[in-house]
Amino acid sequence: MKIAQIAPLYEAVPPKLYGGTERVVAHLCDALVDQGHETVLFSSADAHTRAELAPVRDQAIRLDPASLKSDLAAHMTMLAEVRRRAHEFDVLHFHVDMIHFPFFEEIAGRTLTTLHGRLDMKDLAGVYSRWGGYPLVSISNDQRRYLPDANWAGTVYHGMDSDLYRFSPRSEGYLAFLGRISPEKRPDRAIAIAKRLGRRLKIAAKVDAADANYFRNEIEPLLDHPLIEFIGEIGDHQKSAFLGGADALLFPIDWPEPFGLVMIEAMACGTPVIAWGCGSTREVIDNGVTGFIVESEAEADQAVWRARSLDRAAVRRRFEQRFSSSVMASHYVELYGGLAVSNPQVDSLAKRLDPELMRIA
Repeated sequence: MKIAQIAPLYEAVPPKLYGGTERVVAHLCDALVDQGHETVLFSSADAHTRAELAPVRDQAIRLDPASLKSDLAAHMTMLAEVRRRAHEFDVLHFHVDMIHFPFFEEIAGRTLTTLHGRLDMKDLAGVYSRWGGYPLVSISNDQRRYLPDANWAGTVYHGMDSDLYRFSPRSEGYLAFLGRISPEKRPDRAIAIAKRLGRRLKIAAKVDAADANYFRNEIEPLLDHPLIEFIGEIGDHQKSAFLGGADALLFPIDWPEPFGLVMIEAMACGTPVIAWGCGSTREVIDNGVTGFIVESEAEADQAVWRARSLDRAAVRRRFEQRFSSSVMASHYVELYGGLAVSNPQVDSLAKRLDPELMRIA
């Protein structure tokens, strides 16, 4: 099977530091290649992949020092190249939300679109209704509840390369918060829990420009405490030590998290997760095995003490069983096989399309 993977251009594949979608695409591409599928990645030229790279921009948008740049123009250029080469592939797998919908309608049956973001926003329902021919993939079942009538082909949980993070059989006695500083991620909850329990908390997090005021006004004043250590943004090469050394990862979110990649990163290190019962967390965490689902800070306090009694080897095993990149890739291959590519009428249409007529630019 020849598969095109179309990644967002905001971060490198995989990201150098913070980043979710592009990291998942990187692990998926490598796992598909390992399973014998001819895979082409459409991304920026700074990607690192075992797939064939089709570079459509010199570098990821976030890493580009140019002061003036257009993310829309960059993605339109990429879609034009994907469109030009569409006839080469059995499946086109998009990870760019819905921007491709107007341009691939006649071959929608040969596409798969994974929705990586939140779906509880105004206007989205109209888009997925208007372009209902595109098979969609959710990254959790909870993510679907805002668009129950969309054309869902399946749910595939994110996966990571099992060799990327080291298993840590013992922790070093601190709590961890990893991700992004923003109101919906609730780092203030994590800080409050640590201070109340007298436990050290290490925070490794990115501060986006959009959240700079929140960080400066709400979070930074809370960091001036001997128990709290703010590390800043970290990359994959630092996560094994950071997550593996923690008694537990605190995931005190206050929004409908579609998946929460950091949860399985912690599990890969053998570290339990303590999460609020929002969004995907009940699907990702096996309560009492890989962590605890809580509904209040009082419950979180109790879970912190209980987390040290969990079997860290069992946490790692559950990661390997449910959230490795090979498991993720196998689930996607099942979905690829069920697409209309197996329909002779769709196949015939794809073969009749002249690549020169498929240009959109």
